[in-house]
Amino acid sequence: MVFFWLIISTVTLCVMLFGIRYFNNRENMAMIEKGLDPKIKPEHRPAPFRNLKWGLLLVGAGIGLFLAYILDNFVLFNIRHGFHDVDNANAPIYFALIAIGGGTGLILSYKIERKNYPETL
Repeated sequence: MVFFWLIISTVTLCVMLFGIRYFNNRENMAMIEKGLDPKIKPEHRPAPFRNLKWGLLLVGAGIGLFLAYILDNFVLFNIRHGFHDVDNANAPIYFALIAIGGGTGLILSYKIERKNYPETL
């Protein structure tokens, strides 16, 4: 059994290294065809809307967290205190509204980027 595992892991490692090298080469060739310099990778190119995206994501998550707090403590107050054994019966509201707020922030970021994106690219 150990011998079989050793062979499989060695073959898998070789295939993985070959695949990484192959796809890296294809990426470089595609960049050359588009007229880009393959030495300058995409993570080193400027991203003008990165701060906007992160800012709207965090603002959306913060608004979602605030709305969840308001719902938990004022609107759904009786639901939480109706169960004496369970103290955080409204906990899923926090996770749901954080996700909804963050998603709304990302959608808003996409719409702003789409509107202000230069047409020449």
